[in-house]
Amino acid sequence: MVSPIRLEDAIMEKEEIRDIILESMVASLEAQVRALKKLRGSPEAENPREKSMSQIGIVVNILTGAKRPLHVSEIIAKAEKVFGAKLERESLVSALSKKVMKGDRFMRTGKNTFALKGEG
Repeated sequence: MVSPIRLEDAIMEKEEIRDIILESMVASLEAQVRALKKLRGSPEAENPREKSMSQIGIVVNILTGAKRPLHVSEIIAKAEKVFGAKLERESLVSALSKKVMKGDRFMRTGKNTFALKGEG
């Protein structure tokens, strides 16, 4: 017996698919720009410096896309899936808790569940 798909699950699947497609497009366009710069003889094409996103930057990006509070386990799973970043659970909870205590960008909506201020 097949269980019916809830609307929230279908929406989440669409959002995840959208995010994957957009990330792929960004990677493709960045590769095209590098190739064009190399053809043009641009010195920055020789030594591309990829600026990595910070742990907090990744979380902000994920929570912005989710538009709802997420448990730290969901954040870690999305970080690995979308950004290829392996976040340490304890380190992430500690960093987010410090931001919550400072009133900086995040709020806690439940046990190990966080949202961006104004979205939870």
